Amino acid sequence: MNYKLMLRTLGRTLQLEAIFLVLPFLVTLFYQEDPRPFLYTILLVALLGTGLTRLKSKPDFYSREGYAVVGLIWLVLGLFGALPFWFSGCFTGYVDCLFETVSGFTTTGASILTDIESLPRGILFWRSFSSWLGGMGVLIFTLAFLPKVGGRTQVLVQAESPGPVSSKLVPKTAQSSQILYLIYIALTVLEILCLRLAGMPLYDSAVTTFATVCTGGFSVMNNSIAAYGLPACEIIITVFMLLCSLNFALFFLVLTGRWKQALGSDELRFFLAAVAAAIAVIFWNVRPLYDTVGETLRIVCFQVATVVSTAGFSTANFALWPTLSQTVLVLLMFLGGCAGSTAGGLKSSRVLLMIRGGLRTLRRLSHPREVKVVKLDGKAVSEDTLNTVFVFFSLYCLVLAGATALVSLDGGSLTTSFTAALACLSNVGPGLDAVGPMGNFAGFSNLNKLVLTLSMLIGRLEIFPILILLHPSTWKRN
Repeated sequence: MNYKLMLRTLGRTLQLEAIFLVLPFLVTLFYQEDPRPFLYTILLVALLGTGLTRLKSKPDFYSREGYAVVGLIWLVLGLFGALPFWFSGCFTGYVDCLFETVSGFTTTGASILTDIESLPRGILFWRSFSSWLGGMGVLIFTLAFLPKVGGRTQVLVQAESPGPVSSKLVPKTAQSSQILYLIYIALTVLEILCLRLAGMPLYDSAVTTFATVCTGGFSVMNNSIAAYGLPACEIIITVFMLLCSLNFALFFLVLTGRWKQALGSDELRFFLAAVAAAIAVIFWNVRPLYDTVGETLRIVCFQVATVVSTAGFSTANFALWPTLSQTVLVLLMFLGGCAGSTAGGLKSSRVLLMIRGGLRTLRRLSHPREVKVVKLDGKAVSEDTLNTVFVFFSLYCLVLAGATALVSLDGGSLTTSFTAALACLSNVGPGLDAVGPMGNFAGFSNLNKLVLTLSMLIGRLEIFPILILLHPSTWKRN
């Protein structure tokens, strides 16, 4: 293990976190709030990060170090990112601060806050901005704009990027990261302008956009997006949640004129078909609950988009919907968005590969001599990739079962424990039943908040980096 290079990488990321904390610090100054929570955190994080970057190390960086350092970085970002909340005195304990921060960085959108509107604007800005940073990936930003990390940087991208396959848009990793973030920033600016034109205040437009394009779902209102009473804003947010659930590589293909290749994506068509089917089923099921067809369609589209994108916004308490609609939404929590997007969940490409792999296995039972490969976008998928997909799903189910069992120790119902664990592992945010409206987790014990915090990290990094980080063999010398 190249410990010094790992610590240098950690230090550079902490330096970046200190730079990002300057923005909410300026927000507190603008609104004449107490800037000390951010000032103390900036000084501490910057000093520690600078000290770590001074370490001298060899440039060797391999898969084991890559996966371990990614897990370590996300854990440390949450620990230090919680300090402004802790110093502000707005939270009852550090565990609550950590839960809220990790929920932001992992774009989960789960919250322990019961009165969001009472918090200072600077604190709420950091809460949403941290989710924006976590949406595309902190390390991807580091490699894009601070590329002198050293080692094999593609290993870091592969460890942090969502999906079964990590691919470059262009030959150089740093340039690929820059392209992804420029697309991300462009979508952010566009949504802010759209929401502002639709009547939402500028501050609210910014923090809502941060939580939309990252599919994080944090709102500065107690009743989430429903509090604004602006149907146009709900439609805009619905569109951007779905756009940001798509593989960002598709936007690059469109921008470079390769429309046919983008629209021919198997994952894209599968994802859109699943969304359309869910909207149709839920619309038919909940139509009697609302006054008009237009209102029903708007609410259903918003809730389907917020769940499948794992954003976690809300305009209706879907825990009160019929069982069929709740079942469809829980299935969407499993599905999530596309690989290479800011959404959580299993990812549509994995689900599609599992379906095609399962059908191939069934066909082999009746035609044992037939040679048939599984394809995605017309290309054969390697057996190693297929095996990894099924291993990922197995580990996902095991982690979900374990988290559900631990959460159930609080004495809640199976629905509460299961959907709370699923909402955190899939980075969705709101659960069902006693989790509470708008996805509030304040009623859980500190132990279960820590369990759910770890679940959010495991889900965001797609299991392997955190498990590798926790596995004893990772830290043994070869």
